[in-house]
Amino acid sequence: MSAPKKQRTDDYVLYYWPGLPGRGEYIRLALEYAGIPYQEKHEDIMGTLWSPAKTGTPPHFAPPALQLPSGRVLSQTPNILNHIAPRCGLAGEWGNKLNTLTEDGRAALRALSDEELEKADEERSAINQLVLTAFDWQTETHNIHHPLAISLYYEDQKAEALRAAKIFRDERIPRFFEHFESVLASNPATEKDAKVYLVSKQTTTADLVLFHVITGVTFQFPKRVRKLKETGKFDNVFKLVERVKGEKGVKEYIASGRRLEFGLGIFRHYEELDGEE
Repeated sequence: MSAPKKQRTDDYVLYYWPGLPGRGEYIRLALEYAGIPYQEKHEDIMGTLWSPAKTGTPPHFAPPALQLPSGRVLSQTPNILNHIAPRCGLAGEWGNKLNTLTEDGRAALRALSDEELEKADEERSAINQLVLTAFDWQTETHNIHHPLAISLYYEDQKAEALRAAKIFRDERIPRFFEHFESVLASNPATEKDAKVYLVSKQTTTADLVLFHVITGVTFQFPKRVRKLKETGKFDNVFKLVERVKGEKGVKEYIASGRRLEFGLGIFRHYEELDGEE
């Protein structure tokens, strides 16, 4: 059964759990950066997203999900970010030209040559590639405190978590920092400037996602991240975090108190899992 056709509006509606940043925070950051209004719905989330009669087809596996102005509902965080990035001005210099969600954007898109359209598509995909890598980092970080199953309490898998955390601190956290430092250092758009943009010379969804992931990793492993920062090997990555924190839209969002704090969500701090190494 298909959902009833909805009237087109200017509103975005985010379906996500109340009280924690979680995966919904990446979508909030994008919309806040762009100054695009949105609402949140917290009631009967699964009953809504699992029902084609309520949200259309295909049904959705889990939140977050975003209802678009057309009434269509999308899920999977990287997919949502990739879709709204041009509308939010977060798809790069060329990728932003793929905005089909406004009249001006559609007019600009029609004016692109085949070569320019290819360049825009490739840049948008390169940004999504980095978003997906940052989400790999998020997933690995979460799995440290739940290495066996998300259905078990942390206390039921603490021994395995302690073992996994040691390896993660030694190998994986530095590896992700090294990768993103390399991305920043090799960005040709910032060859003569500060290396604080991942793609092109403007903020993209990749920058926002990396900002939030590193903030979360720092919350979960403060000692380890502090030690890595002291080495000076990843200065560009930490400068990116500070730059994004001060971006228009993000800065105001943080200052408003509406940005939810980490707790018992994806990023969790357990003192026994942290260490300087």
